[in-house]
Amino acid sequence: MNISPAWRPLRRTLLALSGDISGAFGDLGTLLPYVIAAIGLGGLAPGPLFLGFAAGYLLVALLYRVPIAVQPMKALGAVVITGGLTASETALAGATIGLVLLALAATPLLGRAARALPQSVVTGLQAGLGLMLASLALEMMASNWWLAMPAMALLSLSWVWPRGPWALMLILAAVWLAPGDAQPLAASASTLDEGVSLSAVASGVLAQLPLTLVNAVVVAAAVAHSLFPASTSRVSERRLAASSGLLNLLLAPLGAMPMCHGAGGMAAHYRFGARSWIAPVTIAVACALAALQGEAVIAWLAAIPVPLVGALLAFAGLELIMGKRLFDARPDCRPVIAVTAVATFFGSALIGLATGLASEQLRRHLVRRRARGVPHDRG
Repeated sequence: MNISPAWRPLRRTLLALSGDISGAFGDLGTLLPYVIAAIGLGGLAPGPLFLGFAAGYLLVALLYRVPIAVQPMKALGAVVITGGLTASETALAGATIGLVLLALAATPLLGRAARALPQSVVTGLQAGLGLMLASLALEMMASNWWLAMPAMALLSLSWVWPRGPWALMLILAAVWLAPGDAQPLAASASTLDEGVSLSAVASGVLAQLPLTLVNAVVVAAAVAHSLFPASTSRVSERRLAASSGLLNLLLAPLGAMPMCHGAGGMAAHYRFGARSWIAPVTIAVACALAALQGEAVIAWLAAIPVPLVGALLAFAGLELIMGKRLFDARPDCRPVIAVTAVATFFGSALIGLATGLASEQLRRHLVRRRARGVPHDRG
């Protein structure tokens, strides 16, 4: 069907808006499991928690003007969920990480260290984190493949029409499938009369900080430069560290969950159509509305079928695994990428980083031996 030239700008605008609104909800596969567990098991209050994410996405819209993700900190979140930190300790740990990130962002050392990392190692870290997300997604979908497979089929249309409303359609289906008789969850602990264990706070900070620096700063900047080339001047390692630090320093003491800019979440937003500031504003409004509902919204979120959340998470993992740099890499860099990805998947981002750097040094040594004095690149 031919479209009149006069209508083409409107059509492009509507397609862009559809993609941004759909992509705004693309990272719920990462967000929902941690949020539900942090409130139900970690004793965090739903109002301040959702307001924290709303403020984070508004800051992203103003500062970066592209859909940079705002995610729960994974390692620290796991400690919170398993009862390792009380709500007061979570607040102190988040503020402490915020101070450290702001201090690092204030010096040029962070940017220099990030630029010194070989691209082969960064690509391997990105792929390894994608494998971790995909593995978790498979576990979530395995609980009911009859729901998971239609969800995957719907979301796979994003490969044909990247800016279609596929993630939004899945969320609407989840609303329809959620039972209507779910009861609100009660927080498991009071945030008013808890003591603070400095050793527990220190362990949580030490567990989280390396992961944040690698995934939410270095890899996140690399993913942003790949997906949004026009935003390269705005999205840097130092700015990502600074915005993460500011969010945690100001909002964690008020009851927000410790947050960072995850590479996987960015890939999820992009995969389902998010391209502009409209996407972070959309999810910010949704989080603000959720905060107004209090504990009632958690009961609804907990009722969403897990396989549907897993399907969203699976596509976030695939977007990271199949990054552009993976296909553009030189043949001799691909073993380094593979080793780094496997070490990240079976170990952690920190283990993957160390293994990748060692593998890259071995690659360079072999290149020098084969081509005496011939210049080589960073992979």
